[in-house]
Amino acid sequence: MAADMPALVVSPDLIRNPVTARGTKSGAETTPKAAAAASTGVEVREVKPQAVQRVEPVAPAARVPAAPTGAGAKAASATAATTATKAMPAAAPVPTRPEPASSGTKPASGATEISAVRISGTRAVELVADGDAELQRGEMLLTADKLIYREPTDEALAEGNVRLRQGRDEMSGPSASIVLGERTGSFDAPRYSIVRTREPLEPGDPPREVNGGGRASVLYFEGENQYRAENATWSTCSVDDPDWYIKAGDMSLDYDREMGVARDSTVVFQGVPLFWMPWAEFPLAGQRQSGVLPPTIGYSNTTGFDLAVPYYWNIAPNYDATITPRWMSQRGLQLGGEVRYMGETYRGDVSAEWLSRDNETGEERTLGSLQHQQWITPALYGSLDLNGVSDDDYFEDLSSNISIASKVNLLREGRLIYTGSEWWSASALVQSYQTLNPDPDETVTTPYRRLPQLQLSASRPDLPGGLNFAWNSEFVNFSHPDEDNPDATRFVAYPQLSLPIERSGYYITPKIGVHYTSYDIDRDPTATLRDSITRSIPIVSIDSGMTFEREANFFGRDVIQTLEPRLYYLKTAYRYQEDIPLFDTSTYDFGFAQIFSESLYSGSDRIANANQLTAAVTSRLINPETGAEWMKVLLGQRYYFEDQRVTSNYYDERGTLVENETARTSKQADVLAGFSGSIATNTTLESLWQYNPRDDRTERFNATLRYQPGFAKTLNLSYRYTKDTLRDLDISGQWPLGGRWYGVTRLTHSLEEDRLTEAIGGIEYDGGCWVVRVAMHRFATDANDVTKSVFIQLELNDLASIGTSPVNLIKRSVPGYGKINEPGGNRVFGVE
Repeated sequence: MAADMPALVVSPDLIRNPVTARGTKSGAETTPKAAAAASTGVEVREVKPQAVQRVEPVAPAARVPAAPTGAGAKAASATAATTATKAMPAAAPVPTRPEPASSGTKPASGATEISAVRISGTRAVELVADGDAELQRGEMLLTADKLIYREPTDEALAEGNVRLRQGRDEMSGPSASIVLGERTGSFDAPRYSIVRTREPLEPGDPPREVNGGGRASVLYFEGENQYRAENATWSTCSVDDPDWYIKAGDMSLDYDREMGVARDSTVVFQGVPLFWMPWAEFPLAGQRQSGVLPPTIGYSNTTGFDLAVPYYWNIAPNYDATITPRWMSQRGLQLGGEVRYMGETYRGDVSAEWLSRDNETGEERTLGSLQHQQWITPALYGSLDLNGVSDDDYFEDLSSNISIASKVNLLREGRLIYTGSEWWSASALVQSYQTLNPDPDETVTTPYRRLPQLQLSASRPDLPGGLNFAWNSEFVNFSHPDEDNPDATRFVAYPQLSLPIERSGYYITPKIGVHYTSYDIDRDPTATLRDSITRSIPIVSIDSGMTFEREANFFGRDVIQTLEPRLYYLKTAYRYQEDIPLFDTSTYDFGFAQIFSESLYSGSDRIANANQLTAAVTSRLINPETGAEWMKVLLGQRYYFEDQRVTSNYYDERGTLVENETARTSKQADVLAGFSGSIATNTTLESLWQYNPRDDRTERFNATLRYQPGFAKTLNLSYRYTKDTLRDLDISGQWPLGGRWYGVTRLTHSLEEDRLTEAIGGIEYDGGCWVVRVAMHRFATDANDVTKSVFIQLELNDLASIGTSPVNLIKRSVPGYGKINEPGGNRVFGVE
């Protein structure tokens, strides 16, 4: 929430604090009127064109009496002058009236200071300051050609070139009348600018300033932080020539609630009225509030013309809801809703969509989703993630987002995690999925349900002799909707002991453990496979590494070069496992993360036999001053001393061997080589190469070249290759086209299938206080179907986002993309 800043910071006690008059003429004589003003409680100084003289306030006991009449007048005037000049500091000559921002020392918070070329007035009635007049109280500064200050009512009247400044807030116009202590009054025909700080929407984001302003026929001060204007405009653009603004016959600005109310209002963009509202609320600095949001408009070949008009309901500071009617020309009317809530120990999001009858299918179509997170106690955390749709084609038919349209398994789970101990933790999980299969020609695997899964982990690194102890265990009850896949329970316990030895420049860590597993499988009565299976597998490993450093110079650059060799030996005993189904286990992708792991597989259904050594070396070039890594090169290979005997193959309930892989017989694995770093100014390269020395061929190769010389300037070229399955060329980027225009694009071409699998093209225009975006998106949902979408968005900074935003799509598709306005969002007129 934006920090509060009063428009007029004035203490109501100021006029009760007596101060001394400041008035000078040449020869340092105080005029009778200035002397009379000395007892008014107002600090007055008369400014001559060539000099400014200041007088410190006199304590109440030393107040100068009113000037006598007759023969004693001259003597009294002299006495007053003498008293006033005793504490008078030297003053620098000032050829012209100083600017308000540099008008010298501010008066104390309990003082009001008035200065002008001429000052006149009577005690306790009014003071008239004429010619370059200033009135300052605390941080508030009022300047004008002429000022009248009336102490009894604490009222200031200003005429001619009136300017009011308070912090960074500023107003100017021909005349104003303000009761300083009450913050009431009026300003005629003002030009106003009010700055507030918007707190970040997400933790970690920086706060940002929102500068809102406009013009009015008259602006009324109605208390601290409260304004009302007639025939007014408001915008976050330049006040003098705004590209967009809200125009209203009557407008209220409440900076306590950070909310504006416009009556008989029109949003105008480039002189064109966009929409009229008889009554509307709008945010002044990002405050959420209820209201109809501007519509989102789009088109796709699966929905046709797509129009959504959301209504936002700000239920409470920690609860809100959005209700969204959506009309699709090819599908019909859909109703959607989302409720968000948050407390000190919990937060969540509930959303739903309902299409009573799809014009294309004639069926009812629905979506539901719930995400909830909660700290039940400081040591106990729980979460829910529930998702579901009415049919397999829901996302493909009704979504224009490729990442959503390609979903096939919708997660449904509840989780508890206990972390109340320094050396052990526990968790419980209930998990299932809704599996979607929109393409009947393709088979989608349904994962096993975990009903439930219980886990316990422990670690004690402080045992005698430097030993470390670790324990990992779990119990899972697996269930599957397909009767051909048997249900089962599995218990796993894996105790481990290690002895880390670390010295300067090297380390070595021997480790030993036993992986114990037991299964109780609900087999078909006719099956010949075992129902109960136990498996104990000893595992021994030694991990070691060294680090060498030297100073070097590459390409004219002083660097620190490292050489980091690493050896990892692993010995795992063989156990027969083909009678164990695959409940949650799959083969890891081969890469640098996997070659130093104990197993070829994720999950516990397969523990591969091993007698192998992995050798790798890493070299880095490091900036000696900052420690930043400039380049990194990696090279590694695994060597086998026995053949692979454990695979992911298994026998099904009918006794048929399901073959997923062929056992390895070679004595060495593929060679892995990687590079990442800066190869030229603003240019980086990342690549990974997996080379098969046995068959002299490349198994996998990925490379990404990025040129990014500045914000909103990025060009990416990527090539991805996996033998027999993938060969893609990807080009993406964002670049200024000239003036304030920017272009964005992404093209992904499958060289394997010789077709364009995804294409994005768009343009953006940054108007300073607004942005317009137009983008087209084409993606292949499967081998035969293509979805096309058009996005058009007008974003009025800090006010409105009208149309369908392509920002999330572009961020996902164009690495390094920079949102050219980054105004933050608000839930009155939409959030990215």
